[in-house]
Amino acid sequence: MRRYLTGILLVLQFVSSCALAGPGEQAKRIYDRITGVPADAEQLQAMANLIEQGQAIDSAYIAMNEPAFYDVTLKDLATPWTNEAQTRFAPLNDYSATFIGLVRDELDIRLLLSADIIYLGNSSALPPYSLSDNNHYEQLAESGQPLKDSLVQRRQSEVNGLPAEATSGVLTTRAAAKAFFIGGTNRAMFRFTLMNHLCTDLEPLKDTSLPPDRIRQDVSRSPGGDSRIFLNNCIACHNAMDPMTQAFAYYEYEYDSDADPEGQNGQLTYNQAGTVDPETNSRVEPKNLINATNFPHGFVTNDDRWDNYWRSGKNRALGWQENLPGYGNGAKSFGEELANSEAFARCQVQKVFQNICLRAPENEADKLQVTRMTESLKASNFNLKQVFAESAVYCMGD
Repeated sequence: MRRYLTGILLVLQFVSSCALAGPGEQAKRIYDRITGVPADAEQLQAMANLIEQGQAIDSAYIAMNEPAFYDVTLKDLATPWTNEAQTRFAPLNDYSATFIGLVRDELDIRLLLSADIIYLGNSSALPPYSLSDNNHYEQLAESGQPLKDSLVQRRQSEVNGLPAEATSGVLTTRAAAKAFFIGGTNRAMFRFTLMNHLCTDLEPLKDTSLPPDRIRQDVSRSPGGDSRIFLNNCIACHNAMDPMTQAFAYYEYEYDSDADPEGQNGQLTYNQAGTVDPETNSRVEPKNLINATNFPHGFVTNDDRWDNYWRSGKNRALGWQENLPGYGNGAKSFGEELANSEAFARCQVQKVFQNICLRAPENEADKLQVTRMTESLKASNFNLKQVFAESAVYCMGD
């Protein structure tokens, strides 16, 4: 019934823009946008009949039952999130496959950043999941097996060896680790998670009003000998980024930098309880304490306690969930903090809108539709298929 009413609302709302397009053409546009491949006449007729009956949303669900929705549309949407270059031409991997599986199974998309979950191929002909290569997923893609039928859900902790409490959805997949935990200080994982799942980079979130007490030692307080650069620029990102990135203090992507400089055969590691790193004398990975002489009086990371300083200041506008404390230990609770924000929900809708409508929300009508679909996403228990359907119906007259 909810799909029927939503379909009626969308069709009535955009009847003027669709006046020149009949149900058959509208059905074709919905199918093309959702799958990216041609439909046969029987499918289009079934979809057109539903549109004529005011059930345009159900028409979109017919298109989402096609394998190309998973093999092409969802894969192309997710793949740029899995690599620092943000290219869609990277291979299928555990990050993108897990997103595809969550959408297929109509699960709460917020699980993407926190759950003990991963999706694998179900064929015994595939090489087993490996901690040190991507062969399982690359051969799954090469096999031509439809992802709609071949992906199976597993507990991530049973596959990659992490403790269940250390799993955090796609953030603790091998692909994410290879892209964002490799080298550096793990701040890349924080930044790219914001970009990919809250639809914002750090620049718009700069806020010099927050306390700088958790900024690490590696951040110079007078870059180039000029403290004004720190006070007016560096502090505005690091004052919140550093205390939140601390959630990843026990994670590393280990690889042989001499024999394997690109880290193709590296793997995600995690310092479990009782582990003492010889360089830090704690569970903290050494990368969190590098360049300590840049500012010896800076913050020293000694655990994985994170705090969301953005719950104060201008970035309260990201819409943090009041029922969560805004602090915790480790990646899982941090992922829950992000995924339960208003910004996360709206970002999912914006990404789908742009993917299906082939443009960003432009005018007031588009922005109002994004707001409506964000509320619809919440009402559907964060089932992202609902957003794909509503976006396709909204743009079927374009």
